[in-house]
Amino acid sequence: MKALLTSTAILLASAIPALAQDYTPDPNATPGGMITVTYKDDVATLDPAIGYDWQNWSMIKSLFDGLMDYVPGTTELRPGLAESYEVSEDGTVFTFKLREGVKFHNGREMTAEDVKYSLDRVTTPETQSPGAGFFASIAGFDEISSGEADTLSGVEVVDPLTVKITLSRPDATFLHVMALNFASVVPKEAVDEYGTDFGKHPVGTGAFSLSEWTIGQRLVFEKNADYWRDGVPYLDGVTFEVGQEPIVALLRLQQGEVDVPGDGIPPAKFQEVMGDPAQAERVVEGGQLHTGYITLNVGMEPLDKLEVREAINMAINKERITQIINGRAVPATQPLPPSMPGYTEGYEGYAFDAEAAKAKLAEAGLEDGFSTELYVMNTDPNPRIAQAIQQDLKAIGVDVEIRSLAQANVIEAGGAGEAPMIWSGGMAWIADFPDPSNFYGPILGCAGAGEGGWNWSKFCDESIDAMATEADSFTDPSAPERLEMWSDVYMKVMEEAPWVPVFNEQRYTMKSERMGGDDALYVDPVSIPVNYDYVYVTE
Repeated sequence: MKALLTSTAILLASAIPALAQDYTPDPNATPGGMITVTYKDDVATLDPAIGYDWQNWSMIKSLFDGLMDYVPGTTELRPGLAESYEVSEDGTVFTFKLREGVKFHNGREMTAEDVKYSLDRVTTPETQSPGAGFFASIAGFDEISSGEADTLSGVEVVDPLTVKITLSRPDATFLHVMALNFASVVPKEAVDEYGTDFGKHPVGTGAFSLSEWTIGQRLVFEKNADYWRDGVPYLDGVTFEVGQEPIVALLRLQQGEVDVPGDGIPPAKFQEVMGDPAQAERVVEGGQLHTGYITLNVGMEPLDKLEVREAINMAINKERITQIINGRAVPATQPLPPSMPGYTEGYEGYAFDAEAAKAKLAEAGLEDGFSTELYVMNTDPNPRIAQAIQQDLKAIGVDVEIRSLAQANVIEAGGAGEAPMIWSGGMAWIADFPDPSNFYGPILGCAGAGEGGWNWSKFCDESIDAMATEADSFTDPSAPERLEMWSDVYMKVMEEAPWVPVFNEQRYTMKSERMGGDDALYVDPVSIPVNYDYVYVTE
């Protein structure tokens, strides 16, 4: 990943042409055809300013575009709606030249005014975007987030195809931020028309448009014939069937009725699938910048006591939990995964020690234990992992009631601060981009702790936030001093124990025999889980 970050640093030099980094179309790709993808749960929203779970992430990415993008199947940045861009020597002014003739799904051409509107929209408090904090380095962010202004002073329309963005400080991650779904460009008239229902009636510039959404049954995407990238998408469309149990989806894939089981291989069937050469041949494995964790709501008694949070960290048998998912992970000691720059080598975290955990509870005046709730997504193996956590905590005198809910309901409870504890499985953090800052701001920083944010522990330490800001105030994202700062940030976080880091997981998925395209597209690190714009069918 250091190599990727170094290549990003090189990009900051000056004007970058659109084809400096791009994708060579697959010579074997055949256009046409529909595919079927299944999910257990329905989709909550397709609004790029709001949607922030792995299920809707790739859907949104196929409906919308931002100024920046990634080479398919990689974390390499490339221009998106921006044809080119220039960066000032001090790294605080980014001037983007937009592509001419790009159309929204409603037929109107996109302009620089749409870019400004979209950035204003995602950062204004009334939108309640969980991604607003990503844009904190743009000049005027503090004023718009406090309600003192209704527009970002740092975003300026120079002409219909040029937008200039001025930062209040250098931000090593800014080009990555411009490639996030949250930075997608949307048309104001469509948002005005649908209001809070825009997420059910999305209008973007993406490779696909939404043609049908039957709540609780299916969503149908159709090819955008006016898409600005030549030659893609290859597919005529994608049907997402929801309400499908993962084991049933696997059976239907085996029968040729499903092309991609969106929830992956059911853990209960993993050994069976891998033991069958015909099925194993269709399995795709990919690395991911992932950490699965338990959030501890520091605003709720008795989790507001450090000793209690330390006790819970000591009580969890992480080795046993990794076995529940067939050993497809390694135990975690800290928020960052081992392959992420800034990871602290040699840090052992909180050792599994039930007796030490009981002593910590006694320090907190809770030698008789206490009762609490653990929220969990209701798709296997997450309820079984929750039961293992429940048993571990029972051993130190903590009685845990499990609340097993649909993904959207768990996310809602976490954002509202109503959940004492959440097992993040099925929603666990996979990096939006390959930089250590991405594991802090949205899920551990003060910006993510607000209403609707993904910092479900509601942990906010302003001194650590200041350290994080300093770590990002570099023009070179791979600077050794910067990565050392990030290591220090996460060690400070672990001293406060708002999480129990549990494991770092590999990703496995399957595809039907007729699916074509590089395997990397099916475990795309950015278009999680599948890059629908570039896969195709062979029959």
